[in-house]
Order: sequence, then C-alpha cells, then structure tokens
Amino acid sequence: MQRSVRNIGHSGAAATAISAIDCALWNVKARLLDIPLVGLLGLVRDRVPLYGSGGFTTYTDDTMRSQLSHWVYEDGCRWVKIKVGSDPARDPHRVHVAREAIGEDAGLFVDANGALDFKQALNLAQLLAEDRVTWFEEPVSSDDLIGLASLRNALPACMKLAVGEYSYTPDDFPMLLTSKAVDILQADVTRFGGITGFLRVAALCDAFHRPLSAHYAPAMHLHVACAAPRLRHQEWFHDHVRIEQMLFNGVPQAVDGCIVPDLSRPGRGLDFRYADAQRYAI
Repeated sequence: MQRSVRNIGHSGAAATAISAIDCALWNVKARLLDIPLVGLLGLVRDRVPLYGSGGFTTYTDDTMRSQLSHWVYEDGCRWVKIKVGSDPARDPHRVHVAREAIGEDAGLFVDANGALDFKQALNLAQLLAEDRVTWFEEPVSSDDLIGLASLRNALPACMKLAVGEYSYTPDDFPMLLTSKAVDILQADVTRFGGITGFLRVAALCDAFHRPLSAHYAPAMHLHVACAAPRLRHQEWFHDHVRIEQMLFNGVPQAVDGCIVPDLSRPGRGLDFRYADAQRYAI
C-alpha cells in the first residue's frame, strides 16, 4: 500500500486510509482466530496508564477546573494535559488554575499544537516551570526539526519535549530521533500505518531509549499499547472518549487511572452500534 501511493504522497489522507485498513486487517485476523488482538501482538502489560487530555483554550477557568479535577480525583489519572498557545500572555494563569485544580501530586502537561515561535515557546516554558509542567507538546511546528532540537536543549530540566502525532511516513519518526528533536515520541495508529506502524515506532523507541505515548483514540490503541515495551501512557482525549462511548460497545473505561483490555472478547473487543449511529448518517 505504501508503494502504491508514492505518486500522490504518503502523508495525510493516504496515510490515514492505509492505517484504517491495517487496523481492520489485524482485527479481522484476531477475530477469525477467536482471540483478543493483544494475543497476536504479545502482552507486555495488562493495563495502560492514562492522562486526561482537554483543557481547551475556549474553556472558562471553572470548566477547566471541573474537567481536570474529575480526571484526577474520580478517574484516577496521574497526569492531565491542557492546550496553550492561542493567548500566550494568559497561559501562565490558566496553567496555575490547572495546577490548583489537580493538586500537588498529579503531573501537568501542556500542548501548543505548534502555535508558537522559538522565543515565545522558550519564554512560556520558563514561566510554566513554576507550576511544575513536565511535558511541553509541539511548542513549535512539528516540521521545524531544528527549532524542536534547539528547544529540547533549552527547556527547563524538569520539562520534556513531546512530538510525533503528525508523523505519517516510515521516515518521519527516525528523522525526529536522529535530529535529537524529541524526548517523548507520540504515535497514532490512525495516522502512522495502523497497528503495524505503531509496532515499528515501538521498536524505534526501544532502539533509541525513548518513551512512547499513544495519541488519541484510546479504544483503538489499547491492545497495541499493551504490547509496546516502552509505552508510558495513553491519551484519554475528551472528545474521542465521548464519541467512542456513543457509538461502540466494549469501549474501555477508566479505572484507577488505567484502561484494561477485555481478554474475553475477540479482536479489539469493539462492536459498532449501528442503530445509534443511524442518526448521523449523511
């Protein structure tokens, strides 16, 4: 499939289509064998830690407090992540509100989605270190390898640089690693070649001694996340969790800050609720 899309380009729509087919084929194989998907992949952990992800810049302080405190105190998440970058001048306040909401022990991450330039990102990182932010995701564009590598060296010692969600091709992740532009790799089965692609990234993380984080779509990642040796956590993204629960049976539930595969169900363990989805048909 990768060879067949050379002329139109590997990234974007082609990569996501290939990823969907790959995920489906792995799921079909496991269902035909009547075993859970992780039984094909090789279980290295029986549960996947979560970090709550939302904290959108459009939220009021009260809305953000409610969301973050729910993840920490009710779902048991050890970390949470909020968005920054649309109004850098206000971000230190928002991060301080987040820290107060989750208490002293939970980890606090921020994601700029590439909205900042180098100097903005470095200045913001120094301010956010006061509230013990330990993860800065895409402070500058993920295409700016020189900027990412420079920031990685300049960030406060407590803060790791995370990137990878926009990597689509077999060359993207090796470029991030060899450019020394990342502390924590993020991989997404819906973008980078499906299950097969995720396993390749997991092998790269092993070779380069880098931790791996699964991006978005927790129900899609759960089984392969259980098979990745250096996986640190799974993003428990607000919108994806909501949509998965609307449309599928068998979706994982957060318990004590983790999700656990149901080994009694074949494949990925999901069943599409066609009747519930009918109202959205176009």
